[in-house]
Amino acid sequence: MKDFYFPARKDARIHCCQWIPEGRPRGVIQIVHGIAEYAARYDALAKVFTEYGYVVVAEDHMGHGKSISIQIPKGCFADGWMAAVSDTYRLTQLTKEEYPDLPCVFYGHSMGSFMTRTLLYTYPNADIKAAVISGTGWIPKPVLMTGRAVCTAEGRRKGMNNTSPMINKLMFGSYNKGLENPRTPVDWLSRDDAEVDKYIADPLLGFDASIGLAKEMLGGMLMNEDSKNLVRMPKNLSVLFVSGDRDPVGGNGKGVRQTYEAFRAAGLGDVRIKLYPGARHEMHNELNRKELYADVLAFLDDVLGK
Repeated sequence: MKDFYFPARKDARIHCCQWIPEGRPRGVIQIVHGIAEYAARYDALAKVFTEYGYVVVAEDHMGHGKSISIQIPKGCFADGWMAAVSDTYRLTQLTKEEYPDLPCVFYGHSMGSFMTRTLLYTYPNADIKAAVISGTGWIPKPVLMTGRAVCTAEGRRKGMNNTSPMINKLMFGSYNKGLENPRTPVDWLSRDDAEVDKYIADPLLGFDASIGLAKEMLGGMLMNEDSKNLVRMPKNLSVLFVSGDRDPVGGNGKGVRQTYEAFRAAGLGDVRIKLYPGARHEMHNELNRKELYADVLAFLDDVLGK
């Protein structure tokens, strides 16, 4: 894995990772990570892709991983949701400059799935061939608007760059609900106890996001569900939705299906969905992750050619 940086707003830097396959590469896969995690955490998944011939790239979002700085503290987005999405797209541009002839694919997970969805209609001419959207959801508009109002009020009281146990509980506190005898507060992530324990032990994982980041993410989700934005996506884009059917972020499959139907209604001709029975939020860290690997690689073979 190769590390590099590019300059960002407020004189900060965005940290990036790149994995290179042996031999001639067949394409580029850009991973977009979730909230309170970082790019290098996807090392195992990236190595699956490189073994299959893909160059893999990913950046640490502002306030995450090695993109945490004095200018942009942990769990904060400077200048908001669209600024973070533009950082992700900047890595796309840099990678296209290095590999101009390779097809580009996105793999966005959790918050990264919502960022990917925003990127697809914000940059419709980016020549992205396909997107794998993992651990996404569809939240009713009144719930999102209420959440943003609560964040606004709490931000006025505590400051947008500070955290709020109340906001964190509202956003994530119910995710273990429905699990029988959960072992930890984050069992909703995966049935693999070893992966859950690694998550808990890592200080750069699972931290409370700032009130401002929570508000920005809810705003991004609102934009993603606006039909006027959805129809701006390129119609020749191929999309695969993947999720555990016990993933609370996706409403145990319901929200994933709603998103799938919204993409189809927006006019995309190739939209697919795969829900994995019993699996939870992080399919790439689940007990049956090899099934996910095979499904994603088969999808890419079908879309890009073997």
